Amino acid sequence: MSMFCYQCQEAAKGTGCQIKGVCGKDEEVARLQDLLIYTLKGLAEIVVKGNLEIENLNEINHEVIKSLFITITNANFDKTAIEKQIEKMLGFRNELKKRIAEIPLGDATYFEVTGTTSMLEKASKAGVLATENEDIRSLRELVIYGIKGMAAYAHHALNLGKENRDIYTFIYEALAATLDDALSVDELITLTLKTGEFGVKTMALLDEANTSKYGNPEITHVNIGVGKNPGILISGHDLTDLEQLLEQTKGTDVDIYTHSEMLPAHYYPFFKKYENFIGNYGHSWWKQLEEFETFNGPILFTTNCIVPPKNEKVRDRIFTSGASGYPGCIHIEANQDGKKDFSPLIEMAKKCKAPIEIETGSIVGGFAHAQVLALADKVIDAVKSGAIKKFIVMAGCDGRMKAREYYTEFAQKLPTDTIILTAGCAKYRYNKLALGDIDGIPRILDAGQCNDSYSLAVIALKLKEVFGLEDVNQLPIVYNIAWYEQKAVIVLLALLYLGVKNIHLGPTLPAFLSPNVAKVLVETFGIAGIDTAEEDIQFFMA
Repeated sequence: MSMFCYQCQEAAKGTGCQIKGVCGKDEEVARLQDLLIYTLKGLAEIVVKGNLEIENLNEINHEVIKSLFITITNANFDKTAIEKQIEKMLGFRNELKKRIAEIPLGDATYFEVTGTTSMLEKASKAGVLATENEDIRSLRELVIYGIKGMAAYAHHALNLGKENRDIYTFIYEALAATLDDALSVDELITLTLKTGEFGVKTMALLDEANTSKYGNPEITHVNIGVGKNPGILISGHDLTDLEQLLEQTKGTDVDIYTHSEMLPAHYYPFFKKYENFIGNYGHSWWKQLEEFETFNGPILFTTNCIVPPKNEKVRDRIFTSGASGYPGCIHIEANQDGKKDFSPLIEMAKKCKAPIEIETGSIVGGFAHAQVLALADKVIDAVKSGAIKKFIVMAGCDGRMKAREYYTEFAQKLPTDTIILTAGCAKYRYNKLALGDIDGIPRILDAGQCNDSYSLAVIALKLKEVFGLEDVNQLPIVYNIAWYEQKAVIVLLALLYLGVKNIHLGPTLPAFLSPNVAKVLVETFGIAGIDTAEEDIQFFMA
């Protein structure tokens, strides 16, 4: 096989992509991503075995989380950018080697590469299948995918000036552990739960970073129509890019629209002062091929969720920043102060037509933990009176597969005495449905981006306390979560660490779970797949 990748839900044939990624990455990009991860493992081994002080590695810490972020599904397809990142991390690794002596280290610490050909040759021996035992491989990859998601959230927090060095310490420990052939299955399972523990810490850090800068999300009706001015569409997850873009477009007659996971930016009080912040355009990430054509203006990707464009004219309007990248698209780099110059997008937008309207009306969101807890008395009364029978957590990711129509059908057929708690782009399967409310409480409570699944955990833990329960699983809350990529993996591990059981995961279980590892998750945590919408609703409501 020319490559092997099974880190996302769309892994070919439910087992793994072996010729080209369903996401669109070719074998060279796949191999280079494998080599970047292998390089990070070698660097981590030096940090751990050399007992190097994390506080003295600031630049390296930051580049490690960026490197992990680059390898997330649909984030970066630019092999030149990945090669440069490998070279940068090898440089850091070699510098760190000089600080320690006479400590036995493995191949990941000593290998060298010269040029693309050498990189690809090395990558073919450093990928997923280099671990022969399928259970060890499964657990190692589960940990790695968890820390990829963790790194993405840590990267967003860092952009807002917030970091926790304990998170970096754990990432080094986890990466180094995946090189340790002495670790047993049980020890790797323990490491998996520890990954969930640090997932909670990382999402809490990002929540603090977002809310301390932009305020607590509040109930907001977001326009889904368009204005008359030309616009810029901003996608991804990074709120600092949005802030800078809004500042630079003030008074320019260029409007700003959010796309996909950037929708929840409208919920933060800080952004409501910008008159040119018009609304949200389109649906979930996978619809972008058609929606980018009708938008007409430039598109800025701040993070992952890029679908390789088929139309060259559309590609010419795509810009990237941060960990994202696509060949042929202009990448906007930050200066030493973290500032980015978005003038190329602004000048392009001024020459473009206004977006074509594809829908009208509004959608409501902003139900993060602070807002829901402000409504706590109302929610508790509705539960006690029986008006609300169940909360259904339907957080997670959306995707292209027809099987995901299940989630729309599931939401439509839920009894009217249920409330959907959601976060992430999975909500686009049902957030425009007219499901009504219960005593003034909307039946769909959108907490925000995928990282805002942390809010749903905070809400659950608070309700457990209010109702005087000993176990969060005693609450009238069930979990029917859709997953797609690695940020969903860290959310899942975080929920398992918090003690949440009986999570249903779909539309398919991860391909990287070996039968034995899947059995452990089923028997220990009650993890299960999905069935038909009708059968699952009957099961959940029983």
